[in-house]
Amino acid sequence: MIRLIRWPLRRRRQPAVPLSVFGFRDLMGEALAGILQRPGRSALTALGTVLGVGTFVTVLGLTATTSSQIDNRFNALTATEVTVKDVASEQDEFAGPGFPADADRRIGALNGVRAGGVYWTVRSDSPLAVRAAPVGGQAQASDIVVVAASSGVLEAAEPTLAQGRLFDRRMDEQGEFVAVIGAGVASRLGISTLETRPALFIGDQSFTVVGIAEDTKRKADLLLSVVVPRTTAEKTWGLPDGGAEMLVATELGAAAQVAELAPTALRPDHPEYLKAVPPPDPRTLRSGVNDDMGRLFLLLASICLVIGAVGIANTTLVAVLERTGEIGLRRALGARGRHITGQFLAESGALGALGGLVGTSIGVSTVVSVSAVRDWTPVVHPATVAAAPFVGLLTGVLAGLYPSWRASRIQPVEALRR
Repeated sequence: MIRLIRWPLRRRRQPAVPLSVFGFRDLMGEALAGILQRPGRSALTALGTVLGVGTFVTVLGLTATTSSQIDNRFNALTATEVTVKDVASEQDEFAGPGFPADADRRIGALNGVRAGGVYWTVRSDSPLAVRAAPVGGQAQASDIVVVAASSGVLEAAEPTLAQGRLFDRRMDEQGEFVAVIGAGVASRLGISTLETRPALFIGDQSFTVVGIAEDTKRKADLLLSVVVPRTTAEKTWGLPDGGAEMLVATELGAAAQVAELAPTALRPDHPEYLKAVPPPDPRTLRSGVNDDMGRLFLLLASICLVIGAVGIANTTLVAVLERTGEIGLRRALGARGRHITGQFLAESGALGALGGLVGTSIGVSTVVSVSAVRDWTPVVHPATVAAAPFVGLLTGVLAGLYPSWRASRIQPVEALRR
């Protein structure tokens, strides 16, 4: 007969002292008390995170805002500009100039063209010294460039005149010796007014200055040059030996079509002698600008965040050293290592989150203020505003990892001896 032997069950040992409990509410309360105990230091500690998050939001907001403005300006200017280059010498060394004499009229016949003209830098066997007097003068050929341009170039460039007028098609066709100069060139030559009909000298030939331009929407390097009529330049210095180009201003949306048709319209016999360069894709331009600006300013924001994290870590570590006695007392009363870790992590995280909230507010305010001053439409993505405080929180938590771990390693007996 088999007997079943019943072994007595082992009873679980009950701890002599119940384990301490540190709930979430207690954790937040202790963290808040630690922050408010030294409000000045806490504010300065959070300042680094404020600057980092504020820069982060400002950078992304201003990048998005300026991108929309770049699109508008691109559509207004760059998207309506076509350049046609003379490549006849590359196709046939005996071809001669690629642009016909009536290039302005031919390009103007295309739909969508507002104005267009041929220009080139004048070169001569003898130095072309530009002077304000027949003999002497301070400006030399290496300083001032002479540009031959048809009247259509000035119309396409849309310059803003300080004084005088532009030479027109009649002056160009008749080969008159007139010139349009930039305000900087006029200052260097000592020409301050056109009331006396001043003249400048290119080599030994005099040209009457009919206009002084202070700004231009396209082809800004014309402001640094002396612009003379195309026909006059051909009679005086001969035909261009390559390097001629055509500037074409088009209506919005017509640039691609004009670039495609321009070589055939100008040279139906040899369209390969001319190469049209359409404006770049606005989406590519915007993407490139966004990438360049974003990388630069996000680097600055990251540096600010690192500085803020170092500040929080340093201050939290100092607080750990100053509160060694408090930590030892808590450990003696039953607080466990993870409770101490959680307390200091909560304090550093709260400082980071507070800095993130304040920095987000400052960043959004900065974007709105700059947009209001510049008369722009502010653009701030909602995801940026929502993520910025969490960036500050994450920065604070990461900054408090080492100090909180250091605090949890403090032994109660050693802490109470100090």
